[in-house]
Amino acid sequence: MSQTWNIPRLVIGAPHGHSGKTTISIGLVGALREQGYTVQPFKKGPDYIDPSWLGYAAGRPCRNLDCYWMDEEQIGDTFRRGSAGADIALIEGAMGLFDGVDLAGTGSTAQIARITKAPVVLVVDATRTTRSVAPLVLGFMNFEPDVTIAGVIFNKVARPRHESMLRAAIKEYCGIPVLGAIPKNAYSVFPERHLGLVPAAEHDAVREAVAGNVAVAARHLDLAGLLAVAARAPALPAAVAAGPGAGPITVRIGVIHDQSFTFYYPENIEALAAAGAELVYINSMNDGKLPAIDGLYIGGGFPEVFGEAIAANAGLRRAIKEAAEAGLPIYAECGGLMYLGREIVWEGRAFPMCGVFPFAVAVDKRPQGHGYTLMRSLQGNPFFAAGAEIKGHEFHHSHLTGADPGLNYTYEVIRGHGIDGRRDGLLYKNTFATYNHIHAVANPGWAPKFVALAAGWRKEHPAT
Repeated sequence: MSQTWNIPRLVIGAPHGHSGKTTISIGLVGALREQGYTVQPFKKGPDYIDPSWLGYAAGRPCRNLDCYWMDEEQIGDTFRRGSAGADIALIEGAMGLFDGVDLAGTGSTAQIARITKAPVVLVVDATRTTRSVAPLVLGFMNFEPDVTIAGVIFNKVARPRHESMLRAAIKEYCGIPVLGAIPKNAYSVFPERHLGLVPAAEHDAVREAVAGNVAVAARHLDLAGLLAVAARAPALPAAVAAGPGAGPITVRIGVIHDQSFTFYYPENIEALAAAGAELVYINSMNDGKLPAIDGLYIGGGFPEVFGEAIAANAGLRRAIKEAAEAGLPIYAECGGLMYLGREIVWEGRAFPMCGVFPFAVAVDKRPQGHGYTLMRSLQGNPFFAAGAEIKGHEFHHSHLTGADPGLNYTYEVIRGHGIDGRRDGLLYKNTFATYNHIHAVANPGWAPKFVALAAGWRKEHPAT
């Protein structure tokens, strides 16, 4: 007999982007937490910034579910492992509910809802509409019968009479509950930048911003009704195999993690630990030297925003260049690539960086690379076997300038932009830098290979 498991769960979807999914999800997660529930947030698709706010509101890391990186089994396992110890799971969708990469809606929020068998609560922007919400919601209810639209939350409601008309239309024509009505201008404006919201770790008033959201949710959402809808979600198949646990420590890998570098998927950190790494966290602005480590992981973020403070920390920048010259295994993504160049040029200012690679990075107003990627590893890449295809994503507003023509590229771009539309993945000795972000679930060989490289370094440099 097949085994099953269950957890109350919801998907927060919408007819289109900018309907209010993120603000409502953050508030709902925090409001349920205030009531004593342990809430596990998830975000559909590749994203670091919205998850940083959801994770802060929940008090536990938000995780990502994505149909491009993961097959259904991997999505199910990620969902189960992430939900361990939680009372309820909340999945924030992306774009419109049925929007995917093709006409069939492949990779849509609706596909995630089907895989997780989660009821969908539809967030509807009620600006300048009343009775017309009924055919809109009915269309979503009937478009894909195996996706359950279990309730509606209205956003940007003008006044009490407007709310009454909206509620009456849904009751009369749709027969599903209205689970909240958020007044127009109820939310504080969250700080934004070119990639969307500012990461929660950067925002000095994160506590106040989230607290304001939570108060709005507690006042205007039907928390009991939302919990009841979540509790009706059916059972799911049990895990096929146990997830990775922490293995015996064999190496120490440094992770640059601070306000400037925040883009790390929890599964990447967990995969390194499972492969035998002790993670040692380093601040690019405050730590003047490298600790005793056998490898270095530099994720993405916004080094340009903190360029002055990073540049002022000459000791760490010098130590990283010396470590790279000595052959320390270093893996860097996007913001990490920028950090390893000669300098970052942003808004008319130039900030010196580590100088491992002979190029500068200029930050532009428009995206240079945005979306899913597929890279093919070339000969000589120490982190991936030659011929391996690596799924990932990119979202960068910068490009290389003054690059030495002799740079060693070890990725061929099959899908995406990378550094120049054809190439990505720069290699210098054992330092690898790329615009491509990866997720460990989609690339299970990455962490063991990184740890093996670090173990080789430790064997050759036992004193470090």
